[in-house]
Amino acid sequence: MNVIIIDDEPLARSIVKEYLRSYDNINIVAECNDGFEGLKAINQYEPDLIFLDIQMPKINGFEMLELIENPPVVIFTTAFDEYAIKAFENNAADYLLKPFSKERFNKAIQKYIHQKKTTPEKTEAILESASLSPVQQNRVVVKDGSKIKIIPISQIQYLEAADDYVKIFTAEGSFLKKKTMSYFEQSLQSFQFARIHRSYIVNTQLITRIDQYEKDSHLVLLNTGSKLPVSKAGYAKLKEVLGI
Repeated sequence: MNVIIIDDEPLARSIVKEYLRSYDNINIVAECNDGFEGLKAINQYEPDLIFLDIQMPKINGFEMLELIENPPVVIFTTAFDEYAIKAFENNAADYLLKPFSKERFNKAIQKYIHQKKTTPEKTEAILESASLSPVQQNRVVVKDGSKIKIIPISQIQYLEAADDYVKIFTAEGSFLKKKTMSYFEQSLQSFQFARIHRSYIVNTQLITRIDQYEKDSHLVLLNTGSKLPVSKAGYAKLKEVLGI
């Protein structure tokens, strides 16, 4: 079975490598220092299993997983992080809390060998829980062609539903993220954003005018020139957020 180790600490990678020497059937195909390298290696080698650190520079382990269409089975390795631990415990995923012993490592491997499957639903549930971390609430990580772009929440103008994706509009253009509108509605609720329509969430700080469009609907005009529809329920939500 092919394995990739993704961790920004050389010592942590060497410990995993040392522990894996006991397993003749495991082949380490790549070692990666950050999420960018990890993403590239996963796409190249399509491993059976990855050992993934959470706290890494550039993008963290959860953000990296969000960018993979079909994530491999993951054994997470992490120092204490309340949001990460909650994500794992709520969804019965295995993880190794640093520093971990050879005995604990072997238990994780045995669990993988016997189960050999992490459902997409479980991985998605882990990422949903992890998104409550303050670090991830302040930005959105997206793929832009072959590049990875980090978008600060403050730069988002509005979001639009696009089938299984959400289209994120910024001054630099639009970017697709494989998430739901409900996900963004929840994760952006502590910021000045409002779900004004089934298909739209808007940064309320950019609104310059609200015009009545039909009997039960309105239009918002943004200072960028964009005009977005507002449903009856969305108008009530918008008034609540704006305090009017």
